[in-house]
Amino acid sequence: MIYLYLIASVLVSVLFVSIGHPKKMFIQCLLSFSGAYLLSMTISHLLPESFGMLNSNQHTHNTEPTNIKLIAAFILLGIIIQLVLESFSKGAEHGHVHIHDQKKQFPWLLFVSLCLHAFSEGIPLGYVNNEAFLWAIVIHKVPVGIVLTSFFLKHKYEIKKVIFFMSAFALMSPIGSFLASKIHFFQDYQNYITAIIIGIFLHISTVILFESSENHKFSFPKFIAILLGMGVALL
Repeated sequence: MIYLYLIASVLVSVLFVSIGHPKKMFIQCLLSFSGAYLLSMTISHLLPESFGMLNSNQHTHNTEPTNIKLIAAFILLGIIIQLVLESFSKGAEHGHVHIHDQKKQFPWLLFVSLCLHAFSEGIPLGYVNNEAFLWAIVIHKVPVGIVLTSFFLKHKYEIKKVIFFMSAFALMSPIGSFLASKIHFFQDYQNYITAIIIGIFLHISTVILFESSENHKFSFPKFIAILLGMGVALL
């Protein structure tokens, strides 16, 4: 079911663009909600679980030394990795794409970086049994899928190509989750891998919230969306 939810989130975003052409304010409010939800889930679930593993490892067969400073270092590494990915994705994870090239060349760097991002999102779902965290990923993927689909259609790529590449993008998170559940490497070093994912999520969610107000103007709908996102995550 996890895989179906992840794939459905992208399909829903494609349908949104194909049928309704969602308004800018709707996308921004959805982004604000997803950013607040993702940030709250990271702080309330992933961080405690990651640092909670420090004590549990003392009573398991895992002989790898794990300490708070090392976990913190990997969280910072996750932030750096996301910064690098965003230099290629042009901010699509935040709900916008800054590409002004009018050529018909396919934006491979943007697409590959988004696929790597989606792949990393699915990894914790391979060993973290948390339905609320699953919904955080699902909700986050909808506005990203809307932006990516809108970008393809705006630049008039062939429908076959749009379907193919959006299908490939939809499979990235399920593949990440599947491999994490089957390959021992992800499970043996899940402390460090989860820490990297935490860094990625912290960067994405905070940037989304920082960018939720244009020209530093207060937006009541976005503010309500942020409060709802945090409230739903905590509840």
